[in-house]
Amino acid sequence: MFHAINTAFYVGHLKPAPGTWGSLVAVLVGWAIEHFLGHAGFPVLAILTLVVTALGFYTVGQELKDRPGDDPGEIVIDEVAGQWLALLFPAMGFWMRDVPMVWPGPVAAFLLFRLFDIWKPWLVGRADRRGDAAGVMLDDLWAGLFAGIITVILAGLYHGVMMR
Repeated sequence: MFHAINTAFYVGHLKPAPGTWGSLVAVLVGWAIEHFLGHAGFPVLAILTLVVTALGFYTVGQELKDRPGDDPGEIVIDEVAGQWLALLFPAMGFWMRDVPMVWPGPVAAFLLFRLFDIWKPWLVGRADRRGDAAGVMLDDLWAGLFAGIITVILAGLYHGVMMR
C-alpha cells in the first residue's frame, strides 16, 4: 500500500521523467479541486496539501527505511506535496478575489516548481543532499515554496506594473 501512495497510484511509473508526470497530475488534480469546489476549493486544497505532506513523510519513511540514501524516481508523492504547495499561492490569490483560478497561475506554479525541483538551488539542494526519507520530501517542499512565492511575485509584476 505504501508503494501505491508513494507513486501517486502508479503515476510514478510513467516514463520518461516520472517526477514531471507526478507534478503534472498533481497540478491538474489540484486545479480541478480548486475549480470544481468553488469557494471551498482553496481551503480543501490547503487541507489536502497538509494531509499529503504528512502522509508522504510517513509512507516514504516506511518504504525507504531499509534503503538509506535511496531516492527512487518512481516515488512522486513528494512532487504532489510540493506542487500543491506551489499551487496554493495562486489559488489563495484567486480565492481572496472570489473567482476561480485561471490558467496563468497553475501553469506558472507548475513550470517554476519543475525548474526549482530540477535545478535544486540553495535549500532545495541542501534538503536533497540529506540522503534520507525526510530529504526526499523536503527538497520538493522547498521547491514548492520557492515556486509559489515567485508565482505571486510574477503575478504582482504583471498586474501591478505591466498592466498600468
